[in-house]
Amino acid sequence: MRLGYLGPEGTFSEDAARSSLDAGDALFVGLPTVRDTVLAVQDGRVDRAVVPIENSLEGPVGVTLDTLAGGESDVAIVGELVLTVSHYVVARSELALDAVRRVMSHPQATSQCARFLREQLPNAEVMASASTAEAARIVAASDAPWAALSTLRAAELYGVTVLAEAVADEPDNTTRFVWLARDGAPPDSSERMKTSLAFWGAGDDAPGWLVRCLSEFAFRGVNLTKIESRPLRGPLGHYRFFVDCEGSAHGGPVAEAIQGLRKHAEDVKILGTYASAAASSG
Repeated sequence: MRLGYLGPEGTFSEDAARSSLDAGDALFVGLPTVRDTVLAVQDGRVDRAVVPIENSLEGPVGVTLDTLAGGESDVAIVGELVLTVSHYVVARSELALDAVRRVMSHPQATSQCARFLREQLPNAEVMASASTAEAARIVAASDAPWAALSTLRAAELYGVTVLAEAVADEPDNTTRFVWLARDGAPPDSSERMKTSLAFWGAGDDAPGWLVRCLSEFAFRGVNLTKIESRPLRGPLGHYRFFVDCEGSAHGGPVAEAIQGLRKHAEDVKILGTYASAAASSG
């Protein structure tokens, strides 16, 4: 089995992939971006993949939501993992924090560590990289006074020096990852299930439209655990809404609520029904 994740080696996504599966003889495939990781499942380059979808400090991972809901993807969420993440400041060699002139990382990581960067690295320019591990790899190859926000595994892999650890703005920094597959397997009804879906379309600018949509869940006693909105990438003021709810889309109140939702929303896409996960450390 080929298992995809946001690469290169040493990312939090790789940590999630390795901690949530019995790898066995699986081949782990690092991919350059989150979008590429989703689409690698779509086109069969990998059998399954893990991608980040939500962080406790910075909220939704927009590219994951947009790619899953977009017309080019019909992959399904088949599982989830909540991982406690810890960021490390690393450099090629020992370096005083106030001597760092550039710090690199994935935008989600720099946002999660924004206060530390302001207070402890005031002289550093913040630059984006494709992943935390890619940032560590770039820093390892440069003799400039640069640093990266990375995982401990990336620091070990690329031979860089740890300057500071646990630098996120809050100590309980967790990221929710989801497992993706081309065809979602029928869920095990004995487990506590969750369903993710997206809806949007004509009528979304009418008074009370969103209330009517959500009432289909409320009237049936379906608990919503998350609701997000993302722009539809068209005229201003139109959005795609993302909902997570307790229960399975394969029957019962959730299935009835989704059927009712279709009366109000032009487009409804079920992103997956899967077992809820408890938090793990990583």
